[in-house]
Amino acid sequence: MSQRFKIFSDPVHGFISVPKGLIMRLIQTPEVQRLRRIRQLGVGHLVFPGAEHTRFNHALGAMALMQDALSSLTEKGTSISQEEQTAALAAALLHDIGHGAFSHTLEHQLIDDFAHEDMSRVFIVRLNERLDGALDRTLAIFDDTYERGFFHQLVSSQLDMDRLDYLRRDSFYSGVAEGEVGVQRLIKTMRVHPPDGGPDSEIMIEGKGIYAVENFLISRRLMYWQVYLHKTVLAGDELLRGILARVQEHLDAGSTADWLHRGSRPLLFFLENDVHADQIDEPTVRDHYLQLDDTDVLFSLKQWMQGDDPVLADLCRRFINREFFRVTFLAKEPNAPQVDHWRTQVADWLVDQDLAARDEAAHAARHYLTVDASHHTAYDSNQEMIGILDRDGNVRELSEMADTAAISELTHFVVKPYVCYPKPVPIDVDTVPEG
Repeated sequence: MSQRFKIFSDPVHGFISVPKGLIMRLIQTPEVQRLRRIRQLGVGHLVFPGAEHTRFNHALGAMALMQDALSSLTEKGTSISQEEQTAALAAALLHDIGHGAFSHTLEHQLIDDFAHEDMSRVFIVRLNERLDGALDRTLAIFDDTYERGFFHQLVSSQLDMDRLDYLRRDSFYSGVAEGEVGVQRLIKTMRVHPPDGGPDSEIMIEGKGIYAVENFLISRRLMYWQVYLHKTVLAGDELLRGILARVQEHLDAGSTADWLHRGSRPLLFFLENDVHADQIDEPTVRDHYLQLDDTDVLFSLKQWMQGDDPVLADLCRRFINREFFRVTFLAKEPNAPQVDHWRTQVADWLVDQDLAARDEAAHAARHYLTVDASHHTAYDSNQEMIGILDRDGNVRELSEMADTAAISELTHFVVKPYVCYPKPVPIDVDTVPEG
């Protein structure tokens, strides 16, 4: 008798049992296989050498945790049919299928008003058509239109399988131990309330799991500031976006330079065309997006390094050779005269380095000095609360039951302004006079 599962060996969760049939068919599709060519942390591998894992690893991990969660919820009295289990596994597997090259780094660079979740839905609909409606229930779970709403919470919520996997996985591969999360403890203390799983049922955490939730939220904040929003990661993000902005300028000016058009065709498609989020379901847009991954970006940068634009060539060389700019966090958002002063310093440096003529330096400096802000909140109780089920069967919001001030701190929206600029330029962010 043939086995009903295929085993994947995962360094984070151990052996993952993938059901043969629909789930294996999905894994073998081009849409899912494409995730092997997209790094989970964008430019993060250039800061944390071990962080070479991909979106494919994460998709399998989220699906594995969904298996564990459904098994635990079933043991606690919630009836889940085989069809619902398959649909939920597919939803976890496909939840991030719409991520683009370098993950979040370029999410808003290539398509206006874009969110990768929207492209995930486009791809799920496309797969559903090819599979003759086999993903109808999966799509309903993804859209939160399925009659048993707790399934959607397992896919998208403050304690969903996506977050549980990426925090544990990114901590493992980055080597940042502070981000380690007690995933199994959290899953084992989840339950559906009321347990029949009707339309009004929601995922709750048993009272004994409250410390696991606190640890999860604290770990999430630490991972954001130490990994996802690490200042060198931000520097890499700014550099890559600056490169594409410079290419965009050449294309908008109608450049027909051969070296410029040697870049990857799928990448150039999005740079040559003003694509908006409401166009992502168009076959041409969808197909070019499906062909685009990290490889296209790196290939294009290597081509543009050989071009006639010294600014673009220098920016590309810096990314390929990991010569990032410096990021300095600021006490407050700078005003316009401060930024103009800094850009003048950068422009002077560009002229001294023979990277730009005097009349072009001020404009070129915009690709070398950027001002932005990183922001994060670990727990947004206004968006969706984390419910704790006490011993008497009453539901209370997490912060009402937590006996530590740390939880209230984690609800604060933290914003950190920063300036990114070339290291040789002597910018003094403390002494520049305000205009």
